[in-house]
Amino acid sequence: MVNVTHKFFSALLAIDVKPATYKPSPEALKAPKNSSTQAGANPDFGHLLMGPQNITFLPKVSDMSDPICHVEPYDGPPVGFQEYPPYDEAIATIFRYRQQQAVNLGSWFVHESWMTPSVFDCAAGDGIGEIDIAHGWGSIDSARAVLERHWDTFITASDFEWLSRTGINTVRLPIGYWNLGPEFCWDTPFADVAEVYQNSWSRVVRAINVAGMYGIGVLVDLHGAVGSQNGQDHSGVSDGQMGLFSDAGNEDKTINVLTYLTKKLVHVNNVVGIEILNEPKYVEELEGFYGRAIDAMRAADPDAAKFPLYVHNGFDLDRFSQYLSGRRDFTVQDHHSYFVYTDSDRQESAVQHAQDIGNTVSSFLQKASDQVHRNMIVGEYSCALTPESMAQNPVDGDKARKDFCGGQVDTYAARTGGWHFWSYMKEGCDQDPGWCFRSAVGTVLPSKFFSYKTPTSAYRKHAIAEFTDENYSDGANHPFSLNAEDLPVIRKRALSLSPRDSSQRFQLISQKRRDDTTQNPASDLANTHGYNDGKLTAQVFALHNMSKLGFINQFISDSIEHLGPDVVPPGSEGKYYDGFWSGLWEAQDSLAVSA
Repeated sequence: MVNVTHKFFSALLAIDVKPATYKPSPEALKAPKNSSTQAGANPDFGHLLMGPQNITFLPKVSDMSDPICHVEPYDGPPVGFQEYPPYDEAIATIFRYRQQQAVNLGSWFVHESWMTPSVFDCAAGDGIGEIDIAHGWGSIDSARAVLERHWDTFITASDFEWLSRTGINTVRLPIGYWNLGPEFCWDTPFADVAEVYQNSWSRVVRAINVAGMYGIGVLVDLHGAVGSQNGQDHSGVSDGQMGLFSDAGNEDKTINVLTYLTKKLVHVNNVVGIEILNEPKYVEELEGFYGRAIDAMRAADPDAAKFPLYVHNGFDLDRFSQYLSGRRDFTVQDHHSYFVYTDSDRQESAVQHAQDIGNTVSSFLQKASDQVHRNMIVGEYSCALTPESMAQNPVDGDKARKDFCGGQVDTYAARTGGWHFWSYMKEGCDQDPGWCFRSAVGTVLPSKFFSYKTPTSAYRKHAIAEFTDENYSDGANHPFSLNAEDLPVIRKRALSLSPRDSSQRFQLISQKRRDDTTQNPASDLANTHGYNDGKLTAQVFALHNMSKLGFINQFISDSIEHLGPDVVPPGSEGKYYDGFWSGLWEAQDSLAVSA
């Protein structure tokens, strides 16, 4: 029998070597330790604190006669920013391939009761999921007024402006299928409240465009699938049932949602991709659903073949690293990392957690990232620690939490294509730096997050510019210009490759460190091409909010495919790869010194 220490076991749980099959609400952490609602009632989840059906600290659902349930009619201002700027492949390339410093915009369009309890005050039923809000507040008109007021005020243009000044270059935007509008609610549990969402999609479009106005990319995340992918309230349901994979009709409707999103967003410059499902519970049908969804989304538009698609790993890092390792298209693994949901998490101090992140967690993330060619993000993490963990650092708890938070930023940036804090905003934000980014910045997190120290002068000028609906849709929001010759991934090519040739080339690139003992002029020329392209790519990315290339191996692979065999002859791919890395790192080091 292997003797596993608490410290090592907690680190393994954090990167899901022993996979957790769901993530409870943080409110679950408030349950008494000896409560009868412990995980023992749910043997499949024995190492977790409690099951989702046992969350006891719910918002009070008021009687409809309570004055708090009176809703004034809401006639909000016109929803502007409905026109996307003209598609520019060069600009879209920057957004989609760069390293992501990001936050989640949780509980904006998909509500969680612990984050925005006020909108649940007069919810129906158990008052824990989006569906209870839509059925609550006394009428469809009142529920719509509550939600539209929330969509218009919870996060505004000033928030995106602040995020941009802070160095955040991407947001992950959770939505549910209901947010696409009433027609997507038909024959679903939202059918009889579909009209609540008649003005929802226009707000989603506005969010994407306002983010783009400040140079921020958007990862559109399907947080709530038809039937629910996990039975949790943050998928929009309140009955605890997972009905996506057991119902062919629900799968078809969800894939219809995903193909609709692909058609609408593939030509939006600042949409960095679509996440197919958020935190699905692992079932044997999951990989099959992912394969079917990816095929349908790739076929939705000719340009969708290279559109980034994100796949959450169902809290099984090893399984999905292997699953995605064989793919050659731009698919990205999303992994979520928390340190508050297990008994082992309670037993470790903040200092121990920070050490784990820099050692064990870092090593396992590196292994997984290597398997998927660095096509990986940490799509959710936080600075939250349990009271028990904090109590073990009575002398310098503040420093311990800062080391824990900052260590995550450093590790996730080094090992993956980006990190996304959960979440940007919540009610009671000022008192909760563990879960609220706006409160954590400058306290337990650094004050700035640019890839380099200082933004360029072009970006600083752009950051203070005034934008209108009209000049944004004209494409005036970007402080730099590119042409097709600047980036090898879109540069004019001589020949295109067949999918088979592309796959074979990716295999050759993966063997970049092979022993090459022969002198090959073509290989030497490919190395020079790679070096020059790597340097230029670093410089071009730095022009946009001091960005770095993040999905490096995918970028190199796509560049080789695009440039064709006249520039990178077959057999010289490894040389181009090595040269590109050398040029990239040299230019990035130079930029870091001069910033």
